[in-house]
Amino acid sequence: MSIGNNYKTILQMIGNTPLVRLEFGTKPTLLAKLELLNPGGSVKDRCALYMVEEAERTGKLKPGGTIVEASSGNQGISLAMIGKIKGYRVIITAPDRTAQEKIAILRAYGAEVYVCPNTDTHDDPRNYHTFAEHLTRSIPGAYMPNQYFNKVNPEAHYKTTGPEIWQQTEGKITHFITGTGSCGTISGTGRYLKEQNPNVKVIGVDAATSMYSSKEPKAYNVEGLGIDVISDTFDKNAIDHVIPITDEDAFTMTRKLARDHGIMVGISSGAVMHVALEYVKNLSESDVVVVMFADSGRNYLSKVFMTTPSAESRTPSQQTETVTVGAVHSPR
Repeated sequence: MSIGNNYKTILQMIGNTPLVRLEFGTKPTLLAKLELLNPGGSVKDRCALYMVEEAERTGKLKPGGTIVEASSGNQGISLAMIGKIKGYRVIITAPDRTAQEKIAILRAYGAEVYVCPNTDTHDDPRNYHTFAEHLTRSIPGAYMPNQYFNKVNPEAHYKTTGPEIWQQTEGKITHFITGTGSCGTISGTGRYLKEQNPNVKVIGVDAATSMYSSKEPKAYNVEGLGIDVISDTFDKNAIDHVIPITDEDAFTMTRKLARDHGIMVGISSGAVMHVALEYVKNLSESDVVVVMFADSGRNYLSKVFMTTPSAESRTPSQQTETVTVGAVHSPR
């Protein structure tokens, strides 16, 4: 047998991330799922791989084809990595609230990037999701995984993330807290956990000014959060509560985790931790709480850690250089 057969490939390394204990002096046991240790750097590796391979099986994505996706970064990065490994052209549209590090990573993988205005709603024709749909229609052989509407998104977490957490906690988990955007992670993981024990509480963390949490939705700067589309990827039966959080609270906790606790995670993880530390105050020592750390803070150095504390209150155009829609980077 060749020695090479004893080692896994990059794509085979997706999932099976560790669960670690967090020492914050809380009554319940507080554990974090370290999704930042996936090869693409985030939880999105899971659903991206499932969606691409499902498209291959069904013939929606053929050899030499093009993957187009709307993403604030992590889903795009995962698709860029997977697409390049599998030999596809990858085009990503992103809102201009996306951290420059994420844009740089997308380009490093050879993806073509369109940065669109950070609009208040997805209905705006300038919106990054709307533009991705336009590109998909315009490019022969293009396939859009469309994480906001693709049922394979939550299915990936039902088959992987949920079982991992259940096994790693030996079935003792009582609460699961995670960010909500496309809602694939919370819906798939939550559904699996509740099938094992209906008493497990599943809590989502949402951007305070999203379409779901606000009567007057507005653009926000937090990434990895924001329920702006309600579709079949949002399983209300799997979710007990959705708690909104402001940009300020999310950014502040993200900085605090790094500077005071040595935990360098992304903005959505900071948001989740802020909510979790408030939520666990009413829990007991017998409870076991799992929080989702979706990605690394290294994706947000310029946006979170190298700015003044008030920087997140600025408009996205003041924080990043916006590329005019139509300007393609990293050409094929």
